[in-house]
Amino acid sequence: MARKSAINTVFRFRIELQDIAPPIWREIEVPGTYSFWDLHVAIQDAMGWQDYHLHAFLPIESNDWEIGIPFDDDFPGSRETLPGWEVPVVKHFQRAGDRMVYNYDFGDGWTHDVVLEEITATDSKRPVACTAGERACPPEDCGGPWGYQALLEALADPAHEQHEDMKRWIGDTFEAERFDPAKVKFDNPTVRWNRAFKKY
Repeated sequence: MARKSAINTVFRFRIELQDIAPPIWREIEVPGTYSFWDLHVAIQDAMGWQDYHLHAFLPIESNDWEIGIPFDDDFPGSRETLPGWEVPVVKHFQRAGDRMVYNYDFGDGWTHDVVLEEITATDSKRPVACTAGERACPPEDCGGPWGYQALLEALADPAHEQHEDMKRWIGDTFEAERFDPAKVKFDNPTVRWNRAFKKY
């Protein structure tokens, strides 16, 4: 599908965290004209991440390149990083079932499956939307999937030696099983880019 033909289309994606059970997932709809930077922002907002850390989209079929934020100090043998704001989503997602991996926070290692579920035509501009999902997003900097599991175990057991510390750290408002798609608010990706790269 050429980029020009993506103008009047909507792409529906399913995003699911790996190594988490029961699954934490979201279904989002974005314009077919989106770049990978735009998709990154939509995933962050739908999942509930705060965009504090680096990210990258990785193809399934190659270890040679990724899409994210390029750096000048890439070490020899590393993947080539293509700037997400320059790569249209439609270049790598063209039919239902197409898939990439989205990594967020290379320290904690949050790995998401990103699968294109459907491309539909539209006669009017439709806003980005989160149409479905389950379970709350893990908190930032909790140690990845295994750290999050340990956190949940500590919260669930008043006798656990870290129960009180974890309750104080996470606060009283966190509910691991609660997610409401209607409460998702999406940032403007251009505004987010300007803020991140200080282009005022």
